[in-house]
Amino acid sequence: MSSGGARPAAYVVAVDAGTTGVRALAVDERATVVDVAYRELTQHFPRPGWVEHDAAEIWNHVVATVAEVAGRLRQDGRTVAAIGVTNQRETVVAWDRRTGQPLHRAVVWQDRRTAARCDALRAAGHLPLVRRHTGLVLDPYFSATKMAWLLAEGAVADTPDLVLGTVDSWVVWNLTGGATGSGGATSPGCDHGVVATDVSNASRTALFDIRSLAWSPELAELFGVPLRALPEVRPSCGRLGRVVGDAAEAEPALRGVPVSGVAGDQQAALFGQACFHPGMAKVTYGTGSFVLVHAGDTCPVPPDGLLATVAWDLGGAAGAVPPVAYALEGAVFATGAAVQWLRDGLGIIGQAADTEPLARSVPDSGGVAVVPAFTGMGSPWWDPYARGAVVGITRGTTRAHLARAVVDAMAMQVRDVADAICGTLGHPLRALRADGGASVMDLLLQCQADQLRVPVSRPRSAETTALGAATLAGLAEGVWSSLDELADLWALDVEITPAAAPAAADAAHDRWLQAVHRARDWATTEPDPR
Repeated sequence: MSSGGARPAAYVVAVDAGTTGVRALAVDERATVVDVAYRELTQHFPRPGWVEHDAAEIWNHVVATVAEVAGRLRQDGRTVAAIGVTNQRETVVAWDRRTGQPLHRAVVWQDRRTAARCDALRAAGHLPLVRRHTGLVLDPYFSATKMAWLLAEGAVADTPDLVLGTVDSWVVWNLTGGATGSGGATSPGCDHGVVATDVSNASRTALFDIRSLAWSPELAELFGVPLRALPEVRPSCGRLGRVVGDAAEAEPALRGVPVSGVAGDQQAALFGQACFHPGMAKVTYGTGSFVLVHAGDTCPVPPDGLLATVAWDLGGAAGAVPPVAYALEGAVFATGAAVQWLRDGLGIIGQAADTEPLARSVPDSGGVAVVPAFTGMGSPWWDPYARGAVVGITRGTTRAHLARAVVDAMAMQVRDVADAICGTLGHPLRALRADGGASVMDLLLQCQADQLRVPVSRPRSAETTALGAATLAGLAEGVWSSLDELADLWALDVEITPAAAPAAADAAHDRWLQAVHRARDWATTEPDPR
């Protein structure tokens, strides 16, 4: 940490506006999480395959959690040096910058309502254009078709005050004053908050050219999204504005604190895992699983089944390293969602923590495979019409076998992605750093190590997504001086090495692929939304 004589240590607060909830975390100068506040987010499912959030609820939870953590810091005589923001990516919020009101529920990244529109664009031959400029595929997962749907079918009017942004832009806008504030760092006296996003989130919209690092007029026209409604794109590391408005009223100690770091959750986790060099890889087991490999400072050609994405832009804080880093990514849609299904859908566990002991109570899944394709399948299949499947059930199948099969499915889906990445890189992964809620399960990490045949490491803090946002903000404000300093602060909890015979691991994976084949192309048409 930067020294300043006898001045008290400053802390960084990270806002993690995730899919299942919102949390705020306080991070000290050792990059250690010292306090957390959390609020669960209501999930809305208005139609089969549709997933929505209430943007106002997201913001209310941000205010509550940030004020709670900052208030405790104040009571302990500690100050907040900066705020960083990380978020569920691809989810779209439409709001009116004049009134501050959301114009529709947020359409969540898991939502599949635009599958037919993606099919039509693909059939019309537009996939090569999208791949070339964005590194993405034509899939309902990404933001562009969600924005187009809101305008065409969601009753959102295209007015001069319309903003179409991802959750980070909604949170930053409100933190810096929203409709009534003047927290803009670059435009003092403005009558609203800062309408901005960062390169990592912009790169997930299918509207952003990841080579020129700018919104693409050609893609905006293709999808029918007005460029003027999109946020300004900023570096991931750098001051966007200062806290005013609701958050400052809820906790006065936050007033004037700089908002200085923004990254999509998976890129933030890559940063929080200190994967600062090409070839370093991480997996985050959250609502879904996301494998990212640092691909260097040159945009890679997106390989089949995978995505090329912007990892971060360090702006002026980069020092001697290139400011922009890219990543190869594989996105799996259901990991923690499968555990929620065990708890809420089947009722076979009372809480998520019951999964591992129940799964460990049997030596294996008893031949059962669970394919949790609740909202289609992501990498490397990209099949929006896949649906969940449970195969291999016998009269002897128990709830423990189902729990074990869900744990196995988490590892198998990551192997599918890793196999595709290794095929592109031309060499196997050398190691994998794991984080996210399910990474607390040693059973999962052992299965993952067995399937990948590489060591899997879990850091002392599983909150690497929030750490990434916090360290980006702290780097911008001088709390930390360099990537080397941050790399030295990364701390290992446990490293798990492969134990299973390769032949046995491959046989289990072959059975998994058979189950995947049965789950694919199940919903051949989208449900009638009426």
